[in-house]
Amino acid sequence: MEIGLSTFVETTPDVQTGEVISHAQRLREVVEEIVLADQVGLDVFGVGEHHRKDYAASSPAIVLAAAASQTKRIRLTSAVTVLSSADPVRVFQDFATLDAISNGRAEIMAGRGSFIESFPLFGYDLQDYDELFDEKLELLLKIRTSEKVTWRGGHRPAIQNLGVYPRPVQDPLPVWIGSGGNTQSAIRAGLLGLPLVLAIIGGRPVQFAPLVELYKRAAAQAGHDVSKLTVASHSHGFVAEDTQTAADKFFPSTQQVMNVLGKERGWGHYDRSTFDAARSFEGALYVGDPETVAQKIIHLRKQVGITRFMLHVPVGTMPHDDVMNAIRLLGTEVAPRVREEIARWEATL
Repeated sequence: MEIGLSTFVETTPDVQTGEVISHAQRLREVVEEIVLADQVGLDVFGVGEHHRKDYAASSPAIVLAAAASQTKRIRLTSAVTVLSSADPVRVFQDFATLDAISNGRAEIMAGRGSFIESFPLFGYDLQDYDELFDEKLELLLKIRTSEKVTWRGGHRPAIQNLGVYPRPVQDPLPVWIGSGGNTQSAIRAGLLGLPLVLAIIGGRPVQFAPLVELYKRAAAQAGHDVSKLTVASHSHGFVAEDTQTAADKFFPSTQQVMNVLGKERGWGHYDRSTFDAARSFEGALYVGDPETVAQKIIHLRKQVGITRFMLHVPVGTMPHDDVMNAIRLLGTEVAPRVREEIARWEATL
C-alpha cells in the first residue's frame, strides 16, 4: 500500500487576511513539501497542471525536477497532465528528463482535466474534447514503446520514423490514467492495462468499488494480469494532532475554493455542515488526527481495492507550516499504521 500526496499549487486569497501569495513563493514552498515528504518516508508526490491565476503550476515536470535532485526515494508524478491540450512528444520528453534527473522515479498521470482554460490557450476546440484525449494517449503510449515513431492522427502533424529523446531510465515510463469516476475512462485504462487514478472527492468512496471491478474485468478481458494492476485514490484531506484542530484548520480554505468553483459550475453552497458530513467515516474527506485518517484509508483499501492513496492538501491557501506539519504526520504516523494493518490483512487473504 503506497501513501503519498498531491497538490494543485493553489494561490487563492488567504481567508483571514485576503493576501495572495506570489506564484514564485508558492512554487518554492511546494518543493520544500516534496523534500519533506521524501524525508518522512512517503511514496509519491503529485503536482497538478492548471492554466489560471489561482494555480501556480502550469508545468508539473519542472516543479518535480526542482525537487528531484533534493530527494532520494519518493516517486514524482503529474496529477494530472492535461493530455488533451498538450503535445505528447513534449510530455514524454519532459518526464523522460525528470526520470533521468530522479534516476527512475518519474510518472505521468494523464487526464482530460476538469478545467478548460488550456484548450483556447493552446488553440484547441472543446468540441474535440474526447477525440483529442484518445488520439494523444495513443501517441504517448506509442512513444514510450518505441524510440523511433511513425504515427498519423487528426489533430497533430504526422510523425514519420522520427526518434524521441531522451529515453527514460524506466522501461516503460509509467503512465497512469486519471479519472473522476467516468466509466469509459476506467474501461479504457483496463483495456490498455494501465494503472488507474480515481479522484474520489465527493459522495461515499465505497461507491467507487463497482468502478474498480469494471476496470479489472476490462483488463482481464484484454488479457492483462489483473494481479499486477494498481489503483490510486486522489482525495482531499488534512492531518493534525487532533481531529477538531484538523477540521477547524482545513475548513476555511476548503469552503472558499468550493464556493468559488461552485459559482463557476452551478454547485450548491458549501457550508460547515456539508464539510462535517464529508469528513464522517463514510465520507470523502480524509480530515482528522492520524488514527482517524489511517482508519479511513484502511477502509478504502479493504472496501474499494485502492493500492495507492494520495492525500490532496492543501485545498486553497493554507499556512505553509500547517501543510508541512500535515505532511510530517502523514509520513510518520498515518502511513505506518496503514502499512502495518494492510500487510496484516493481506496475509490472511
